[in-house]
Amino acid sequence: MCGIIGIVDKNGNDVVAQIVECLERLEYRGYDSAGIAVISDGKIVKERAVGKLPNLKEKLSRSTIAGSLGIGHTRWATHGKPTESNAHPITSRDVAVVHNGIIENYKELKFDLQNDGYVFETETDTEVVAHFLQREIDRGASPDDAFENLLKSIEGAYAFAIIFSAAPSTLFAARHRSPLAVGRGKNFCIGSDASSISSMCDEIFYLEDGDRVKVTRDRILLFDKDSNLAERKARSVSPDFINSGKGEYSHYMLKEIMEQPNAIRKTMLHNQMDTRIWEGVSRILILACGTSYHAGMVSRYWFEKFFKIPTHVEIASEYRYRSPIIENDTLVIVITQSGETIDTLEAIEYVRKNSASRIVAIANVKNSAISRAADFVFYTEAGLEVGVASTKAFTAQLTILAIIAFCRYEFLLQKLHNIPALCEETLLLYEEIGKVSKNIAKANGAIFLARGSLYPIALEGALKLKEISYLHAEGFASGEMKHGPIALIDDSVPVICLCPHNELFEKNASNIQEILARSNNILIFTDSSGSELLPSEVVKIVLPNVNSEFAPILYSLPLQLLAYHVAVLRGTDVDKPRNLAKSVTVE
Repeated sequence: MCGIIGIVDKNGNDVVAQIVECLERLEYRGYDSAGIAVISDGKIVKERAVGKLPNLKEKLSRSTIAGSLGIGHTRWATHGKPTESNAHPITSRDVAVVHNGIIENYKELKFDLQNDGYVFETETDTEVVAHFLQREIDRGASPDDAFENLLKSIEGAYAFAIIFSAAPSTLFAARHRSPLAVGRGKNFCIGSDASSISSMCDEIFYLEDGDRVKVTRDRILLFDKDSNLAERKARSVSPDFINSGKGEYSHYMLKEIMEQPNAIRKTMLHNQMDTRIWEGVSRILILACGTSYHAGMVSRYWFEKFFKIPTHVEIASEYRYRSPIIENDTLVIVITQSGETIDTLEAIEYVRKNSASRIVAIANVKNSAISRAADFVFYTEAGLEVGVASTKAFTAQLTILAIIAFCRYEFLLQKLHNIPALCEETLLLYEEIGKVSKNIAKANGAIFLARGSLYPIALEGALKLKEISYLHAEGFASGEMKHGPIALIDDSVPVICLCPHNELFEKNASNIQEILARSNNILIFTDSSGSELLPSEVVKIVLPNVNSEFAPILYSLPLQLLAYHVAVLRGTDVDKPRNLAKSVTVE
């Protein structure tokens, strides 16, 4: 979740501005403090600040800090509050470290170091790394040996970038269960993901678990978990993962909402079904978190209806803790945007240890940890998604799940090709949705209702509203209203209903009448046929007619726009909502 940057300038030029530029590319991950450290005249110098990067940039503008080797960090607080003392880089006298992850045995290490006289000044688990390395140097170890001894002693998940004053032109880095990319180009770089360093690299490769690297001005030396020299497959930098800015849009989220028709088209173009996936399969298990979990919930309706295969959808972060039984004839589908979600990686590891099940991954990042761990991979061709609240990646995930679920039904696959045009038509409702959002922005909460395969979209709509507007929102299956949630209904609570004219329309219409008996504060998303049949006094947004199987894709867009408008009206940070990170890489 934290962002790591490390740069070694091949020509000995100052890297401070480049580090800051790369940190700006990591802002989408979410953070609450930032800092950099460089080696200058044989000493480690650092600047840190709480809050967003402009605070750090302001401090740097008044500083003389400069160096040709440096590290940077955007911190999302885990151990310790978001204060300047807890911000990274964390330093000792001769060492600076930035870290993503959680060191599980930090208490034992801290006790041991304190007994040796090392004084701790932060609340972070990362400080044990700085003092451990300092103790190694104090005992006469070289930076290389100190680094190796550290990796033998710590437990947990980590990605490190470390510099030593005793090695003024060498950057050390390592990863275990937390992503780290290495880039080659005009400089040598490391970063938490490809997008952070893509602007200055021609090619990038990802470290595997247990890998560590030494980066100098001349070369990159990579060692595997057994300390053997190794190589990792590099790939050219894709323009899709270079942040091209917001363009004409006021927020990245709005830009990415509007990019969905093209993202869906590209996803269909670049993904073909491999029928070997279905060999010997009698059941399906879907593992995902957050928005990706909602995509999995939609696909359960598709798989059970069209494949007649029992399908279960599990929250990846909970899955392995209940000792689930996995039959070998289970097809396991894991869904993740980043391809590095730690909860999903751990769930895959559990599956591998307890079954011979085939694993299919759906991810947006090529060569990511989850894509490497799977037997088959489908890539959502959504490109870089900067906004923390997922939009185009979600509908691209639904598109791939549709390709898999409808692979035996050519007429449905043909209808899928109509979806981008229908999405373009739906996005024309931008201003109309903006007008109805004013009422919701004044409320303290909202309820989303739907039935069938649109029920997960109600959950997703509520999640989007919560994420970026900080309004409390809940999604319910419409039929569940009478089983408790109807107690919440009064004129102060907006109710948003998804009610296309499909086989469940009459049921939904009945639920809407139950709400109208208690409140007039209702907003309905429907189609032209549904609009004619629903009460005239309710506020309706009319979407294009769509085949009911693909309604989850289409009806996602207006809910994204609704959440966006409400967040803008409430003045929240749309692209970087508080406390959230784009990629969850620690438990």
